[in-house]
Amino acid sequence: MSVFDEPRRVRIAARPDESAVIEVDGQDVAGAVEAYRITQTVDEGPEITLYLTPGWEGFGFDGLAEVMAEPSDLRHVVIGFLDAVDAQKLDKAVLNRDDLDGRPGELTRGLLAQLREWALGA
Repeated sequence: MSVFDEPRRVRIAARPDESAVIEVDGQDVAGAVEAYRITQTVDEGPEITLYLTPGWEGFGFDGLAEVMAEPSDLRHVVIGFLDAVDAQKLDKAVLNRDDLDGRPGELTRGLLAQLREWALGA
């Protein structure tokens, strides 16, 4: 992962059926971007993650944001998510699930269901 040291000027204008405009500090990077993620919390400014290689849906953004460039291979996202899982919290959450049924594989099904729920809430 590559992170810039300070906020960069970012401009995104993308629509289905049209070429997207994605600029970082005025430099066109659209040809290298497969996807991007813009997140913002109440306490922090926007953060944009660019996933490198072409293709995206319509969206617009014009402002200052923290910019990160990621490889288009998304395995690192899954690995990062799994690395962030607290094993004790996962154990507790799975053992407290209402859908455990005593059948073989119930804990594995519970683990996968819990991780999926957490991923959907991320």
